[in-house]
Amino acid sequence: MLFYRAALPLSRKTLNFVAGIVRRHLKALGSRWRKLNPGQQALLVLAYLRKGETFADLAAGFGIGRTTAWRYVNEVVELLAARAPKLRQAVRDAKRAGHAYVILDGTLIAIDRLAADRPFYSGKHKMHGMNLQVIASPDGDILWVSGALPGSVHDKKAEWIWGVLDELEKAGLVTLADKGYQGSTWAKVPYKGRNKPEPQKAANRAHAKLRAPGERANAQLKTWRILRKLRCCPWRAGKLAKAIHVLQLREA
Repeated sequence: MLFYRAALPLSRKTLNFVAGIVRRHLKALGSRWRKLNPGQQALLVLAYLRKGETFADLAAGFGIGRTTAWRYVNEVVELLAARAPKLRQAVRDAKRAGHAYVILDGTLIAIDRLAADRPFYSGKHKMHGMNLQVIASPDGDILWVSGALPGSVHDKKAEWIWGVLDELEKAGLVTLADKGYQGSTWAKVPYKGRNKPEPQKAANRAHAKLRAPGERANAQLKTWRILRKLRCCPWRAGKLAKAIHVLQLREA
């Protein structure tokens, strides 16, 4: 087997942050020894999330077993995801930050499922995946990420399941969303239909321009290659996205 040096486009600050979480967790467990120290375990997890490395490759590179690599990664992902902002907290922070509006958008995390797995198939995207709801600031920074739902769940229903617009309405935060949220009483969505009058077309252009940073927020999530196509349990998409959100907050 051949080995080579590789780089991660992440800061030392992020590595130290994750290592600190691992170190405190091990102390709480009373764990005295592991095959990897907290810094190495943190690096293992960051390589998995950012580069999308397989457990077999990670195990070989770090000199541990594949099962151990899987256990170390899942342990830290759970610890990171637990630190992600809850919906009510994220909405409260957005209100306190004085944002003129926020952007609500759904994104599909692709998964390796067969055509027979209909609950995971998104007719909109023509592929299998998991639906995540994301709230972004006007600058395109992620404020909150939801848990995962099957790709067949429409954005409007997914929002309703998580209670997103209900919380945003209670806070009085103006919310921009795309046509997938048509019928919402609070979200500001584009006008539908053909042959719209010019004022409606102009309103839609302005709406799209303001909403564009929301698309950038979703793209930020997928710069972490693990979210480009999941090859693990689809239901882990939400935990992975929340963990990545926490890491992005450290990188900011």
